Amino acid sequence: MSYLRPPSSPDSLRLHLNENTAGCSPAVLAAIHAIAREDTAFYPDYGPITAAVERWLAVPAGWVLPTNGLDEGLHLAAQARALQTRQPGHVLFPEPAFEMYAACADASGLGVVRIAPEPGFRFPLDAMLAAISPDTRVIYLTDPNNPTGLGVPRGALEQIGSAAPGATVLVDEAYADFSGRTAIGPMLDRHRNLIVGRTFAKAHGLAALRAGALVAHPDTLAPLRRIQPPFSLNVCAIRALDAALGDRTYLDWYVAQSVESRRIVYDLCARHRLTCWPSEANFVLVRVGDDAPAIVAALATRGILIRDRSSAPGCAGCVRITAGVVEHTRRCLDALEDLLATRAR
Repeated sequence: MSYLRPPSSPDSLRLHLNENTAGCSPAVLAAIHAIAREDTAFYPDYGPITAAVERWLAVPAGWVLPTNGLDEGLHLAAQARALQTRQPGHVLFPEPAFEMYAACADASGLGVVRIAPEPGFRFPLDAMLAAISPDTRVIYLTDPNNPTGLGVPRGALEQIGSAAPGATVLVDEAYADFSGRTAIGPMLDRHRNLIVGRTFAKAHGLAALRAGALVAHPDTLAPLRRIQPPFSLNVCAIRALDAALGDRTYLDWYVAQSVESRRIVYDLCARHRLTCWPSEANFVLVRVGDDAPAIVAALATRGILIRDRSSAPGCAGCVRITAGVVEHTRRCLDALEDLLATRAR
């Protein structure tokens, strides 16, 4: 299968792809504008930006592999395991899940084992452990999950890592800047099959520039380094990422905006008795009912894009709303409230 890009419009308020609705730090634009003609002609040096990411994530030298967005990292994990074993196998992940996991499995010639969601989207630890077999090549976990926003319970990663010593356990921390939680630390040394994936697309606003990283023990990253193309990040992404990491004030401001935006989404849900889940990410999953596709379409006619997730496992009747700049969230919720009021009449 391939990842299907949701339709979009440059003139719409984009609250459907968990992007940074404010855009990047002004320092990022200044860094890109400062790129010289010669910089575009020479292959970039990855040493300085790798060291900058290592400092940002507080890990030793050699523990970071920069990637072309986190998507490249997800692919590398599956491809490296498939090449190491050269035997039929599968990837494993709990539903609902980011669509790229199945796409990476398919691209690597691996099958897919999906763990069905439990009531309330409780983390299916027992089912995950029961599904691990000698044929399991990669286990993808998103913490916090997309699209629910719920975190992986404490201790679950270590249990899964211990139960699958022959598989790569990739913890996708795309939203860690919002949750404030991470698996980066001593656990990565204790469990050499664990890899943490990070992206700078969300909180830092670099989605269009494609900058990500994998974090693991150097021995764990070695097979992935061997198959990664030598120049994955372009010079614009490198300069932008360096500037973004240097502007902590902007990051903190945007994370605070997201926290407040989540709160006002919860308030709307309480007023209208809609089910939603306490998100640790920059979005909220809301169950609006059977007319979820119609609501998404109606908002689109008003120039507001949210994501219909009603076809995802366990997500019947659900939409996902990016929680970014408060002003943008209020605009979306005002329009949504109008639609809900019309439905109630």
